[in-house]
Amino acid sequence: MKTSNFVLLSGVILSCYGGYIPAKAVLAQHLITVAWNRSITNGLPIQPWSWADTYPVMKLSSKKHDQTLMVLSGDHGPSLAFGPGHNPQSFFPGKGTTMISAHRDTHFSFLQDVVIGDEFQITDNTNQHHHYRVNTIKIIDSRTQHITINHEVDNLKLITCWPFDALTSGSPYRYVITATPYTEQEDLA
Repeated sequence: MKTSNFVLLSGVILSCYGGYIPAKAVLAQHLITVAWNRSITNGLPIQPWSWADTYPVMKLSSKKHDQTLMVLSGDHGPSLAFGPGHNPQSFFPGKGTTMISAHRDTHFSFLQDVVIGDEFQITDNTNQHHHYRVNTIKIIDSRTQHITINHEVDNLKLITCWPFDALTSGSPYRYVITATPYTEQEDLA
C-alpha cells in the first residue's frame, strides 16, 4: 500500500471513529430520556439499555442556564459518563439533602456560571416538582472537608471538580453549590 493511500485510509478511519463517540453520546441521552419517561408512566425504575448499571431517578432543570439533565442512580464512574449522578447515601427531594455530582467538563460545566439566587427545579420519580434557589457556593478540599448530608434539612447540593479549566483530572477540590427549597408562591409575594 502506498504511503499516501495509507494516510488517506487512516484519516477516514479516525474521522469515522471521531464521529462515533458523539453519536453514541446523543443516542445514550435519548435512551436515558425514554427510560425516564417510561419510569414516570409506570412508577418503576427503567434501565436505558439492558446492560446499564444505572437508571434515571430524577430530572434537574435550570431555565436560566438552559439545562435539562436526567440524573442517574449512583455517582460512580460508569454513571457519570452518561450524566449527573445521585449520591445513593443522600436523599430524594423533600426528604433531606439531595446530592448530585457530575463532571466539570461535561454535564456540570455550566455550574461555573451559576450565581447566588439562581433557581433549579427537580422533577422526582413521582413527577412532583421541587424548586430550589442557590444560597451558597463554596470550594472545598475533599481531603480535609466533608459535604454534609442531613436527613432533617431539605436542600440540594450540586458538586463537581474544581477548577473548571484544569488540564488534568483528579483534583481534590470540589465546587459545591447549595440551594434551599422555595415555593413559586413566594415569588408572587
